[in-house]
Amino acid sequence: MAAMKPRTGDGPMEVAQEGRSLIMRVPIDGGGRLVLEINEEEAQALKECLVDAVGE
Repeated sequence: MAAMKPRTGDGPMEVAQEGRSLIMRVPIDGGGRLVLEINEEEAQALKECLVDAVGE
């Protein structure tokens, strides 16, 4: 039987710099978190999309 990793649980939305990448953790409905590894260019594109969506 394969070893199962325990869930780290929900947590706040967070972004951390790890090496050359940004690691973004986003809580999702139903438990757990979505973890994305993005570079600065992708982070800038995401920022622009979010600014367009919320109007700030």
